[in-house]
Amino acid sequence: QVQPVESGGGLVQAGGSLRLSCAATESFFAIRTMGWYRQAPGKQRELVATITRGNSLNYADSVKGRFTISRDSAKSTVFLQMNGLKPEDTAVYYCNVQTVIGTNIWGQGTQVTVSS
Repeated sequence: QVQPVESGGGLVQAGGSLRLSCAATESFFAIRTMGWYRQAPGKQRELVATITRGNSLNYADSVKGRFTISRDSAKSTVFLQMNGLKPEDTAVYYCNVQTVIGTNIWGQGTQVTVSS
């Protein structure tokens, strides 16, 4: 297993935007679902958004209408466009890849910090 490569985190003011990217090494046909999770200090890791090979989308209620997940299937890359960021969105964001054979692979995480 090779970790997916994440990029795009950083520091932004409240109301700003960031775009996260995650590139998996598995081919499109080997991936069942890709997505983003986040973990804030002292809290459990939680789902942010996922996208399946069939393009089914799932969002946490807290990000609906602000975040958009999309993908480039040819490159097994998933993006998370985050608009209207709030201080409570501050967390380490992890890319997750679930393969068709049941493998669950996590990225190393990228820090997103939203200042008020």
